[in-house]
Amino acid sequence: MVTSSQTLADPMPPWPDASRGSPKAYLVGGGIASMAAAAFLIRDGDMLGQDITILEETDKVGGSLDGAGSPKVGYVLRGGRMIERKYVCTFDLFSSIPTLDGSRSVTDEIFAWNETMKTASRSRLVRNGQRQTAPDFGLSERHILTIERLAVEPEGLLGKTTIADQFDSAFFRTNFWFMWCTTFAFQPWHSAAEFKRYLVRFAHMVSGFDRLEGIMRTVYNQFDSLVRPLQQWLDERGVVFALDTRVTHLGFRDENGGTTVTRIAIVRGGRGDEVMVEPDDLVLVTLGSMTEGSRFGSMRQAPALDGEADARSTGVGSWDLWKAIAKDRPVFGNPSAFANHVGQSKWLSFTTTLYDSALLKVVRDLTGNVPGEGGLITFPDSPWLMSIVIPHQPHFIGQPADVAVLWGYGLKVDEFGDFVRKPMSACTGLEIMTELLGHLHVTEETPHILETCLCIPCMMPFITSQFLPRQSGDRPEVIPAGSKNLAFIGQFCELPEDVVFTVEYSVRSAQTAVYRMLGLEREPPPVYKGRFDPRVLFKAFLALHDIHA
Repeated sequence: MVTSSQTLADPMPPWPDASRGSPKAYLVGGGIASMAAAAFLIRDGDMLGQDITILEETDKVGGSLDGAGSPKVGYVLRGGRMIERKYVCTFDLFSSIPTLDGSRSVTDEIFAWNETMKTASRSRLVRNGQRQTAPDFGLSERHILTIERLAVEPEGLLGKTTIADQFDSAFFRTNFWFMWCTTFAFQPWHSAAEFKRYLVRFAHMVSGFDRLEGIMRTVYNQFDSLVRPLQQWLDERGVVFALDTRVTHLGFRDENGGTTVTRIAIVRGGRGDEVMVEPDDLVLVTLGSMTEGSRFGSMRQAPALDGEADARSTGVGSWDLWKAIAKDRPVFGNPSAFANHVGQSKWLSFTTTLYDSALLKVVRDLTGNVPGEGGLITFPDSPWLMSIVIPHQPHFIGQPADVAVLWGYGLKVDEFGDFVRKPMSACTGLEIMTELLGHLHVTEETPHILETCLCIPCMMPFITSQFLPRQSGDRPEVIPAGSKNLAFIGQFCELPEDVVFTVEYSVRSAQTAVYRMLGLEREPPPVYKGRFDPRVLFKAFLALHDIHA
């Protein structure tokens, strides 16, 4: 068995011998989509782990579900995806994956944990240092009619229109928008079609949205709670993890109206190599990356913005690969629709390690929630549209009891702050914390808090690229037309009805690809459709009209 640690120590891993009788599977990208695909190949497709290779450009798996650091250097999270009870593919997968200690399944752990730690925000919005408990949505009748129209309007009619094309300017000053856009990271210039999908997909959550009811959390950060158990399960079954391995191109053979992948071009250790692919082998490619080109700052240094100057021509990493294979192959999608608009897809997150409890006490006394109970707190008056969340502690496995972690982000990173007269994108960790403390109305404790914390900002050029306006064909099908052994997975393939920027979308794409490529007579669990439940619709109607039953 080749484990991830063995792979890192070996300059070139032993590729599976293509001359052997059993088909092989090559999964490009080491994020949750590829890891889920590997698990489905083994669990439902009866493949041997040793016949599956995951090729990952970086030195660790997990992709955007990352988590790293220590008390000494500070903890880092680029972000975390929301989960809820209707993520049926995710919970199906993790029902088969034991926790790290083997005591139960990851799915059982998540559901048990959320019975104990229910999300119930008492301060979803904070204005002028005052909490707003269950704030009214503040929608006009015109806004509600537009929401209702979007819910039933065919997606094709929306085309590449934006959210701002559908609503008047007053909509973007409502509490509904502040809560919706910061929970899901929407901007006014994002796709109206994707916004519509979210309205429909999460109709069952609208009635509790002012308190974030129904949002679920993992015990620890999602790397520790989801990625590590899944990696351990795959390791135990012999899956090959080829880390520090960049896939630069795929070779194809076109004949008889079909397309077959014949080779995978890679770069590893500065050397080029090829993996030969047989016709009955499988190749699953994760397209694009929301966290490609991420750059970290420090308490004294702002993070750089990588990729903006070159995005219109080359992109970086996984974007290069997608552009290379999609050239002259329109059925492989249009990566430029997502990768060439950094100004519309970037924002900045920050992770703060707290070595003193003073700030936790301030937030507790302001919000009425203990860490892990309240969820996202948004400051609508912040020019950066800043939000923070203090998760249950410890948030990392091995995190000391006297250390806490806070995560936050801003959607308007080019605006000047109220307390730091600079754009958020140009701010150090110290300056970001100064702005946050200003909006919390912290005064006397500010110097002490700043002296006892370590804030690491992270600029992500492509973080909401999957939300950018698109048209039919920009996202390719999971199995592109004519493909004999190639499938696409991740956030940038097309899955009707489900929504991107979620773990569920990645897992569903992997499950769909595996079942179809193996010809299994089964389908992933259907997307939950609460819009067809009269009870869901009635509760949503009352909530949108601020009628409190």
